[in-house]
Amino acid sequence: MTTDTYRLGVLPGDGIGPEIVPAAVQVVDAALAAAGAGAVEWIELPLGRAAIDEHGDAVPAATLETLAELDGWLLGPHDSAAYPEPHRSKLNPSGTIRKHFDLFANIRPAKALDDADAIVPGTDLVIVRENTQGFYADRSTYKGTGEFMPSPDVAIAMGIVTRPAVERIARQAFELARRRRGKVTIVHKANVLRLTTGLFRDVCREVAAGYPDVTVDDYHIDAMTVHLLRRAADFDVVVTENMFGDILSDLAGEIAGSLGIAPSINASHERAMAQAAHGSAPDIAGQDKANPTAMILSAAMLLEWLGGRHDDQALRTAAALVEQGVAATVRAGTKTPDMGGATGTREFAQSVAATIKRL
Repeated sequence: MTTDTYRLGVLPGDGIGPEIVPAAVQVVDAALAAAGAGAVEWIELPLGRAAIDEHGDAVPAATLETLAELDGWLLGPHDSAAYPEPHRSKLNPSGTIRKHFDLFANIRPAKALDDADAIVPGTDLVIVRENTQGFYADRSTYKGTGEFMPSPDVAIAMGIVTRPAVERIARQAFELARRRRGKVTIVHKANVLRLTTGLFRDVCREVAAGYPDVTVDDYHIDAMTVHLLRRAADFDVVVTENMFGDILSDLAGEIAGSLGIAPSINASHERAMAQAAHGSAPDIAGQDKANPTAMILSAAMLLEWLGGRHDDQALRTAAALVEQGVAATVRAGTKTPDMGGATGTREFAQSVAATIKRL
């Protein structure tokens, strides 16, 4: 048994966040105990609408200061579109945290679970999304926004692609492929966006030269959407720029069965944040209907990341137990409504935790 203690942040967020984040904590605790891993000190921090009401800011300065002292954290979904002004017009909570800590890699797996109604059975791929640049206005400038209106009838958005940013995300993709099935697919639109996504494609190809053991191909973004629908099981690691990665990962999550099972982490070399790929689903908040799978699997990704960073095999074992526990629970027929079942959020998490104890 390891004696290491990790300090992990808990930011429940809005909507279904206060339901699915505690569910993930419950499952992680069960997996850590089963793996003989060190203890986790969970530190809950204010974020989102509750933070606005209590502290006057969706991401209080004290929250950012505390996060900087932690090993990682779980971020629940936010409903920034429902915030009162001026908070609604500010950078949203997850964007604020990503930008503050330069979490440049958004890693989004899409893996079909048995008996989870996958559109393409056998899907098992990972979207590696560059998280700091591209065509999203909140990420294409150091300060302010990359979107502006010179007149009421003209709107302009800048898309930024730089060699250093592409190099570091490409290395993440190729290193991940080495641990998986040894294949990277580069997605771009270089036939139209020749300079920006052309640079992305070309720099990824240059990085690929340092990984002769990894097979590389590339597709235009529009063609890639068709290939995912037709043959998602043929892809391993997909690396792409920010907006394309956002779109492809949502598509891949649904192909694998549901956005409710789509996990992700946002990471730099020093820090990582577990964050489900889906939104806050305010229409079902507080009804015990939300699928916590994506949040639970995101937490497993955080454990795996921490295990690699700290060379802690017990954390890696705990991460594997979480994945096995979810898969076995779904296979046994315990499923939330979005997966065709009738199990509530709390019962699903309890079932996963119990399954882990039996593994």
